[in-house]
Amino acid sequence: MLTVVGITADGHLPPAGRALVGRAEVLLGGERHLALVPAVPGQVRRPWPRPMAALPDVLREHAGRTIVALASGDPLVSGIGTTLIRMLGTDAVAVVPAVSSVALARARMGWSAEESAVVTLVGRDADALRRELAPGRRLLVLSSDETTPAAVAAILDEAGFAGTAIHVLGDLGSDDETHTRYPGPVPRLHVLALEVAGTGLASWATGLPDDAFENDGQLTKRDVRASALSRLAPVPGALLWDVGAGAGSVAIEWLRAHPLTSAVAVEADPERAARIGRNAARLGVPRLDVVTGRAPDALTGLPRPDAVFVGGGATAPGLLDRCRDALAPGGRLVAHGVTLETERLLVDAFHAHGGELTRLAVEHVTPLGGRFTGWTPARAVVQWAWTKEHLQ
Repeated sequence: MLTVVGITADGHLPPAGRALVGRAEVLLGGERHLALVPAVPGQVRRPWPRPMAALPDVLREHAGRTIVALASGDPLVSGIGTTLIRMLGTDAVAVVPAVSSVALARARMGWSAEESAVVTLVGRDADALRRELAPGRRLLVLSSDETTPAAVAAILDEAGFAGTAIHVLGDLGSDDETHTRYPGPVPRLHVLALEVAGTGLASWATGLPDDAFENDGQLTKRDVRASALSRLAPVPGALLWDVGAGAGSVAIEWLRAHPLTSAVAVEADPERAARIGRNAARLGVPRLDVVTGRAPDALTGLPRPDAVFVGGGATAPGLLDRCRDALAPGGRLVAHGVTLETERLLVDAFHAHGGELTRLAVEHVTPLGGRFTGWTPARAVVQWAWTKEHLQ
């Protein structure tokens, strides 16, 4: 059993953690953390191995000895504790938290937990911040290093939220603690507190405006996209395959629904695949996995999905059956067609497997000339939605 004990910036340990550290035969941690703890006679002190994948070798080297690791604040708030549990398993790791930097930052700002949100950019693409932006929102941003505030400021400016107040809370919990406004001095250890202001895109509803996506015309349009996503039903932890992704709009909106969703966009055209990546970053979900290849062959080896959207290429031989078979029990499949050939395929699938068959016809008002306007129809879309039965 590896015990991870939280430590504050000034070296304070929780009471239970202090005793554990004192009794440890082997103490692991970052060099800064190890330097904060008084020496214990006979205790072996080891900095984290690099790469961290070598940690199991270190633990085997000290098998049978009492091993404790130090981590900043609450080890499970964007911390090493999460990494260790993923690496070693829940039963192999115990956690004793100290006061987290998030708790200290909220206290300094006077922000309640229920009225503010936490975004971690530690080891993550800063574009993930974009999903969280909305006027009046209070955000605590866990920074990677002293370069993070500049990256955040650039994103705020580009996304239409340049009026945001950026507070830099440095060395929280230590004697050297600071609170400044950016631009200004930035200590390496800090949390950003954002009071978001601006007029940029700020919606988690399905059906973002079509012009939110860079596209070449291969785009699931707004009203039809909203219908598809309502049937795909994104939930935390669920994985989507977006097959024939085009501009990636369905996968991107799936990811915007919740930070714990995941998605794979499969697109045969390399130029469109690159465009999907740009759209995902600009709309705050850089975690989208883009696979360049033609389905169904490109689906080989992908993790099992909870939902599949087929927006293009449904007539590829065997594709719909491959997607149906791949789905987890209770998974949802939604396929769209605009050609007679695809429509025939989807009607046959409906008769063979059941589900829901819908024809979506959308019209928009456009100028007719002079002072007159009229309705202009878009191509009708046939939508087949099907849910896989749960195992009995």
